Amino acid sequence: MNRDYLRKTFSGPIATVPTPFDSEFRVDFARMTELTNWWIENGLVTGKSVIKVAAYSGEGAKLRENEWVHLLQTVVQASKGRATVWGAIHNLDTYQAIEYAKKAKDVGVEGLQVSPPIFSVSTQDEILKHYGALSSAVDMGILVYNNPWLTNGAIYPDTFRKMVDFECVIAIKWTNNYRDKNFNPTNDCSYEEIFDLKDKINIIDNTVQPILNHKLGGHGYIQTVAPIYPAHDLKISELMDEGNYEKANELFNSVVPRINELQAKFTSTTGNDLDQKEIMQLMGNPAGPKRPPVNPLNSNEKDELLELIKSFGWL
Repeated sequence: MNRDYLRKTFSGPIATVPTPFDSEFRVDFARMTELTNWWIENGLVTGKSVIKVAAYSGEGAKLRENEWVHLLQTVVQASKGRATVWGAIHNLDTYQAIEYAKKAKDVGVEGLQVSPPIFSVSTQDEILKHYGALSSAVDMGILVYNNPWLTNGAIYPDTFRKMVDFECVIAIKWTNNYRDKNFNPTNDCSYEEIFDLKDKINIIDNTVQPILNHKLGGHGYIQTVAPIYPAHDLKISELMDEGNYEKANELFNSVVPRINELQAKFTSTTGNDLDQKEIMQLMGNPAGPKRPPVNPLNSNEKDELLELIKSFGWL
């Protein structure tokens, strides 16, 4: 494993891509091949972005093991070396995580986003042991996913400082939105606290603050619309690299916060789900439905979403 290469290529807007399903909720591998080519043709290539497959928002936690492996293989084969392809595993115990990671490595994935084994741990030492064992057992990159909103999912800065010695741990999916025992937000940690590690490990923003992350020496961000409209995030990344933070911030805020605001509205009024699949469908680039029991948007919500998309100038 070339750690320096993995750190260099795991940067920029990290495109968490959807898993396409057909009308019977089966994984549509042919459509995933088409989408992979579309993402690459529209700029999500090595050195500019990362294609992250089977993450939470990509419904990875809903996939059967054979579906998961085949999906990763489909994207790797379709990319033909043009893109940096990572996968994701979710809350698996150490034994399972190692088993899954080896299968991902066999099909050509360069790394995995790994969530803490929340059902198997209760201390920071156990979390550290989990990632240390995984790093020792596999020869691929690991993105550590901090999940402080989940019971036993929080990983604290001092634990991350110990993880930098693990060869395969090359990136942190960073949020400082910690919770107390009653799951109320706390102010235990500032966003800036972890950036003393920026020269040792990639720090990837997961707090909708890509510009702050870049200014502090971070390496990329998760909250993107890259799978929907790649040009948007690629331009933001370009502006940040040029040091034009004002323009980058203006462009970012013209889209993502407005989508999140509409999502919050739909959730509070009808409980319906607005995600990248809904937008892609309206833009004529479908990825199928989400697996049950997610509620799709109703007709009025689709109309409101369409008007928002039109205001972006994407159609």
